[in-house]
Amino acid sequence: SHRPRLTAMRPGRGSTAFLHDLPGVFMQIQFFDANSAPALRLCARVLNEGVVPADLEPQLAEAARMARFSGKAGQLFEGFAERGGQLVRVALAGLGKPDAPDRAAAIEKAGAGLVAKYLTSGEEAMLVDLTGAGLSANEAADLLLGARLRGWRHDVYRTKLPDDRKPTLKRIAVLGAPEGTRDAWAAQEAVAAGTEFTRELVTEPANAIYPESFVERCRARMGGTGLSLRVLDREEMAALGMGALLGVAQGSAREPRMLVMEWNGGTAGDAPLALVGKGVTFDTGGISIKPAAGMEDMKWDMGGAGAVAGAMLALALRGAKANVVGVCGLVENMPDGTAQRPGDVVTSMSGQTIEVINTDAEGRLVLCDALTWVQREYAPRAIVDLATLTGAIIVSLGHEYAGMFASDDDLANRLDAAGKASGDRLWRFPLGPAYDKLLESAIADMKNVGPRFGGSITAAQFLQRYVDKGTPWAHLDIAGTVWADKPGATWDKGATGFGVRLLDRLVRDNY
Repeated sequence: SHRPRLTAMRPGRGSTAFLHDLPGVFMQIQFFDANSAPALRLCARVLNEGVVPADLEPQLAEAARMARFSGKAGQLFEGFAERGGQLVRVALAGLGKPDAPDRAAAIEKAGAGLVAKYLTSGEEAMLVDLTGAGLSANEAADLLLGARLRGWRHDVYRTKLPDDRKPTLKRIAVLGAPEGTRDAWAAQEAVAAGTEFTRELVTEPANAIYPESFVERCRARMGGTGLSLRVLDREEMAALGMGALLGVAQGSAREPRMLVMEWNGGTAGDAPLALVGKGVTFDTGGISIKPAAGMEDMKWDMGGAGAVAGAMLALALRGAKANVVGVCGLVENMPDGTAQRPGDVVTSMSGQTIEVINTDAEGRLVLCDALTWVQREYAPRAIVDLATLTGAIIVSLGHEYAGMFASDDDLANRLDAAGKASGDRLWRFPLGPAYDKLLESAIADMKNVGPRFGGSITAAQFLQRYVDKGTPWAHLDIAGTVWADKPGATWDKGATGFGVRLLDRLVRDNY
């Protein structure tokens, strides 16, 4: 299940192209002109609504009409034709109306739909003919991004997968791409690689990904990209006074780590954008233990850290002209005899004390020390943290949006725009002094939880206490979006890779 993949990605500054040995199946994207296009058994056309290519075989065009295929967004039609003496499968995918407000999503969905249909079809390659589709270079790259992301699978542990469920489609040959598509795809391929890396980290079980192995997986993947990695161990964090983060880790046999990834692609000396991720590689809840049903899902409680790692990889691979630092607080929350107890008081790196009412509200204890550290070390121009922080956000938003909390309207607006452009959608929630009062403790500076209602807001309000005045900050609660119980437009059931495209778009458009 480990398939070596030689990538033609444009490397970041100071890096070289290298061989990625990635788990799962990844789609090769290759470009051809009319004179060199391969003759394949599977061919696809993407069509705007109401358009039937004049060069399409009459019987195919008639069959499509009989099947009521009109090119609407998400529509897919399959027929057969004889070409060059061999029977060819021909697929038509609808792009919808060119002026539709959700045009980008429809284009991605068309590419993803083709791959979803033929991923396990027995075909190894598909020719995608963009001739006459009317796409721009960026839109063509979006189509290929949808195809690439939908083809990601994690079959590392499947030893008895039936043949008809094994992925076979490995290559997409692109014909008729508009001028500039290759350059547009080079950037999108980097984003795809970052998203796939995040999915890999989130999908792996907790006996494979824990703080130390998370770091090593990043070292292996990021070597040669130009990213600088730094790691803080337990002793270093203790010396810095990170009592909140270490309190979460003290019940586990797994050693905690703080991973720091630097990308200096902008002007030397300029303050970086800081991305901070919650990395609880498994969350039992600690002494406030979770119910057994569904606890296996808590392997993805490091989804925020996974998103930060994937975003940093994407930025480096595409050579982003920005200074960005990614920080991941990595711990495992376990309930052994040394675990912290409800009622314990810990001292954070900032000096503020916290009464731990519930050991299952551990993510904010990890993040608060990471936030303090990155501000003291880098004085960032802005901070965005990502965390699978509360179940309450899923009650509020379901699995369609992540919750956004921000101290700065400009940063919030930039994130909202990036979410709409990337498809990683956000919905802003309030912050305010009234919620702050809900965290008052009788014996410490604050409690780590408030009352039952408004749980996502009080969690964000807790984190805001660790952000320096004047520093733009946003907190993204992504608990409902990192994992899907059913396939989506560009992902199969499981890890979605949420956050990578959002952060890349934020950097691309603003920094």
